[in-house]
Amino acid sequence: MMSMTLPTVSADGAAERELALRHQALQHPYTLSTNPLLERQQRTESNARSYPRRIPLALKRAHGIYVEDTEGRVFIDCLAGAGTLALGHNHRVVVAAIRAVLDAGLPLHTLDLTTPVKDRFVQDLFEVLPADFARGAKIQFCGPTGSDAVEAALKLVKLATGRGTMLAFHGAYHGMTQGALTLMGSLGPKKPFHGSLQGVQFLPYPYDYRCPFGIGGEAGLQAGLRYIETVMTDPEGGVPNAAGMVFEAVQGEGGVIPAPDAWVRGIRELTARTGVPLIVDEVQTGFGRTGAMFAFEHAGITPDVLVLSKAIGGSLPLSVVVYKGELDQWQPGAHAGTFRGNQLAMAAGSATIGHIRSEELVAHAARAGLRFMGQLRQLQRDHPAIGDVRGRGLMIGVEIIDPAQPATSMGHPASAGALAAAIQAECLRRGLIVELGGRNGSVVRMLPPLVITEAQLDHVFEIFAAAVGAALHSQQSQQISQQTSQPRRDAPTARAA
Repeated sequence: MMSMTLPTVSADGAAERELALRHQALQHPYTLSTNPLLERQQRTESNARSYPRRIPLALKRAHGIYVEDTEGRVFIDCLAGAGTLALGHNHRVVVAAIRAVLDAGLPLHTLDLTTPVKDRFVQDLFEVLPADFARGAKIQFCGPTGSDAVEAALKLVKLATGRGTMLAFHGAYHGMTQGALTLMGSLGPKKPFHGSLQGVQFLPYPYDYRCPFGIGGEAGLQAGLRYIETVMTDPEGGVPNAAGMVFEAVQGEGGVIPAPDAWVRGIRELTARTGVPLIVDEVQTGFGRTGAMFAFEHAGITPDVLVLSKAIGGSLPLSVVVYKGELDQWQPGAHAGTFRGNQLAMAAGSATIGHIRSEELVAHAARAGLRFMGQLRQLQRDHPAIGDVRGRGLMIGVEIIDPAQPATSMGHPASAGALAAAIQAECLRRGLIVELGGRNGSVVRMLPPLVITEAQLDHVFEIFAAAVGAALHSQQSQQISQQTSQPRRDAPTARAA
């Protein structure tokens, strides 16, 4: 039975309060059954759909951190549009900004023609950028997704440098369009395209729990930097001088892996010394998610190119690339996107940036994230299957392992993707939406809205701890059942009649 400690809720009105009370009233895990909407989705929607396979819900209402499905079940959303919903669902300042645009009769779609809404948005964005980066920077509005912005960044640096090769990292995720896919560390999505995805040199990312050099710690970090320097400078190394390097300061889909600040500074020094433009992909990490407005700020560096999407549109589709002015070698029309003039998204984005600043949500994310990870590490001490707890701010990953299996040749523990999936399913049955990622899908990922309170995070922890316990118990029961169902090798055989 679940704890009845009532979590406080942000003051977004009666609807959110009602959903919170209904969620707290949950005494027994939900029975997750299909409904006609899900059945029709399965029949008619592309086989490429992903989230409904692991989170089989049809949603009808959402406020704050809560969503309600068509069967009246209430869930805490710790996926939050893969980080898009920085302020949660239907936050009052976002709704008010959208209504103001609609009520004023402002154009909703303007291509790249300017408007007062767009002008305000650009000013608001530049005000939260580091001053030395914003000074003289240019902004390119792209299509509506982060992948579109990554495509623009690739074109930008290739045009500015006259080079073709890109440098990317193991475990990277930068989108699913053709160009962005070349930068992806995961091989699975790239296999169907055979040899058409060329021109990228992959480098080791500083994944301390699974150090690619089998060393770990400071020694592993330095080995990685020395190797990357060799790749970038060895005239006999076979890798041409690159058009650019792209990385995430915290890998998201790759398993919530924060790059150490010293490593980020080392990468910045290397790229500056070799004249390789540095692209930082902050699509998921930007706007307070990691306890800094942008994740690269933890290391005290500035990039040459910054890719932004997700939270930047206040839950609506928008993406931009911000870059140093000397890279602005575009010709008119060299990059475009029909929906780059999404006025509702710009108004919602300005409202989101303003609320993050006025409510000091960046500092809140840092504090709340540390507290939550402390709770998770206490849980880790009780369960050897929790191999690692990591993250930054409210971007948190819990890596699930199988301690009973032999370690790899590098000494890394065996991944337990099936157990991670079982934990995700048990979370869902208890009213908590989380996601998986990382190697073999073995990392449980949480990206709660930045407005989540510490009391609400305590409730999330209670649910997660119960889900881990239930999944492990189920696994143990299955193992015992399998062992008892197997005939004993030394048992006497029955004589023939």
